[in-house]
Amino acid sequence: MFQGFSEKTNEFLWGIRFNNEKPWFEAHKQEYIDHVQTPLRELANEVYERFTAAHPDLPIMVKVSRIYRDARRLYGRGPYKSHLWFTLRMAGEDWAQMPAFWFGIHPSGYNHGMGVFDAKPAYMARFRREIDQNPESMMKLANAFARQERFVLDEDEYKRPKGNPPAPLDQWYNRKGIDLGCFRKIDDLLYSRELVDDILAGYETLMPYYHYFAALGRRSD
Repeated sequence: MFQGFSEKTNEFLWGIRFNNEKPWFEAHKQEYIDHVQTPLRELANEVYERFTAAHPDLPIMVKVSRIYRDARRLYGRGPYKSHLWFTLRMAGEDWAQMPAFWFGIHPSGYNHGMGVFDAKPAYMARFRREIDQNPESMMKLANAFARQERFVLDEDEYKRPKGNPPAPLDQWYNRKGIDLGCFRKIDDLLYSRELVDDILAGYETLMPYYHYFAALGRRSD
């Protein structure tokens, strides 16, 4: 059962960021297991179990990131990650083109939210067509999003706008992807068991958006 992260969690993540090499990691591996890997897995499993109990019809699975970077994609960086996460996502090879819930922790903060990890240009073009043809559904969601204060739209916009829909649809229309995130600095909640309830409450807020973008992803036009 998840009991919270600790200051040692952040100490390790800062350490691996500035000492990203195998000797340092091997010397501090037990700290990683005790204060990062174990609580992250406990959090992921508890959030997953409670979320799927509340939404038994959703075909999702839980995945926890590994600390090891893909050796094929180091690009001059060290072999370890200082930002770790878990996702609640659909199974299958195309999962990254469908919406997923996530939680992440890094040395100076943590975040959670929902997004489409690999929203292709064709997916976003389909989204714009849906707004053009049926603006009412997205208008309702956009208005509700504008009223809440937890999440922000965290994706880049095209330098050349694709269109000029009315507010608040204009905040969504010209995005390169879909990422709705809540970003926080280190606080007492991170070190508390109450983090589970907070994440689940955030996911419930995002459920209407999840269903909208999942339906969009299932379309083939």
